[in-house]
Amino acid sequence: MCKPVERIGKIIGVGPNYRDAALLAGFKVNPEPTLFMKSPSAVSGPNDPIEIPRMATRVDWGVELAVVIGRVAKYVNVEQAMDYVAGFTLANDLTERNFQLQRGGQWFKGKSHDTFAPIGPYLVTPDELRNFDDITLWLDVNGQRQQSASTSGMIFKVPYLVSYISRFTRLEPGDVILTGSPGGVGLSYDPPRFLSVGDRVTLGADGLGQQDYVCISS
Repeated sequence: MCKPVERIGKIIGVGPNYRDAALLAGFKVNPEPTLFMKSPSAVSGPNDPIEIPRMATRVDWGVELAVVIGRVAKYVNVEQAMDYVAGFTLANDLTERNFQLQRGGQWFKGKSHDTFAPIGPYLVTPDELRNFDDITLWLDVNGQRQQSASTSGMIFKVPYLVSYISRFTRLEPGDVILTGSPGGVGLSYDPPRFLSVGDRVTLGADGLGQQDYVCISS
């Protein structure tokens, strides 16, 4: 397993952060970001296989820009937020939709299976990725393009997210913020499309490299 960040403390996800994605998937866009947690044990490398959990029938994908925290951040201002960012990396916010939406409680149980947070391959510093707010994210399943959008479509921008989250929890070096997935997740199609054993997922972003893996049984 190869990961760009070791000793990840927290993985904090942001709910619908692209208006088209929210509308297509049937999620409400709230005036404040929706936050959820993924277990650090869900992290895997950019080329490790993805496990389909037992009893899973609706495993979904979601390419995202991930923010890696570099300094302790607590009650930081938006104007200073980028001073606390170590860099950016590529992520896939995998979700079992039944576990997330039909099993009651919070989203955690649909987000935290092993291999449900592949990150990497690179950690790119902010000075090397100055256009992080306008890069193209894309994802293919079995060679078919499912997602393609620019981070310019984010509702809540990176500095705001870092500042906002730091109001509720102390961010520490190595914490990862998943900034939300653009339109084209499997749940948004009619009929919905989900991952099965044997499917190959490839995704990438300008300046952040690519991930490539095959789905296997758990």
